[in-house]
Amino acid sequence: MRRGGGAVAWVFAAPALLVYVVFLVYPALSSLWFSFTDWDGLSATYNVVGLQNYKDMPHDPVVVQAAINNLIWAVVTVVVPVVLGLTLAVVLNGKVRGKPFLRLIFYTPAVLPLVSVASIWGWLYNPQYGAINAFLRAVGLDSLAQPWLGQDSTALGATMVAAIWLRVGFPMLLYLAALQGISPDLYEAATVDGAGKWQQFWHITMPGLRPAHYVVIALSVIDSFKVFDLIYAMTYGGPGTATQVMGTWMYFNVFQYNQAGYGTAIAVVITLVAVVVSVPYVRSQTKEHAV
Repeated sequence: MRRGGGAVAWVFAAPALLVYVVFLVYPALSSLWFSFTDWDGLSATYNVVGLQNYKDMPHDPVVVQAAINNLIWAVVTVVVPVVLGLTLAVVLNGKVRGKPFLRLIFYTPAVLPLVSVASIWGWLYNPQYGAINAFLRAVGLDSLAQPWLGQDSTALGATMVAAIWLRVGFPMLLYLAALQGISPDLYEAATVDGAGKWQQFWHITMPGLRPAHYVVIALSVIDSFKVFDLIYAMTYGGPGTATQVMGTWMYFNVFQYNQAGYGTAIAVVITLVAVVVSVPYVRSQTKEHAV
């Protein structure tokens, strides 16, 4: 009966496994293979160059700049949205008027298409007609009005502001759901024992949110390392290489510079980073379920 049940299970799983193999495993293995070649993405022939593409990366100034930008992007767009999301969740979980409306307001950016978000913030940052510069001029701060996306010193920071606005809603929603699972009796008992709000937050709320922390931080870090859409739509990696990240540089090499082998090598590196980052989350979840 075990064998029969196993066979039936595999039959039911076969369609999903087929889709998984065709659309994920095979493309991933193909990309890994092409990363060891000098394929231009168009020709039917190519040469195997071994690890040359990977050896060339540290000597590529754009890759170095993109890696630095990726690291800065990861730190800022993970820490700030997570902290803001947690703060909003705690506030909106309390006695606040209009909680459903406020939750909707803060979460709406998370469901907008990234191209729409890029267009919205592109107009806000417009040096001539943008609302940000118009506001600065209106309050007499003309000297602060500048081409936010058109200069090296502000372009990356401007795109990160848009990313933070976009990403706050996701951790807020997960933390709100997790807060609902913390028993109010714990807070009542702590209040009776004389614990203040800050002590209750550190000793009850934060430990109770531990599973949510794993999910939020892991998914946020993975998402930050594979950023592409927002940067591409807002700045196209410019000006110069000021906002270039690994995802955009991979795209340019594969689809514009006819260096598919080199581009797929960059894609492999991005994937490996995402996998390494996700390992602690997977292990923690496995241990919790095992217990």
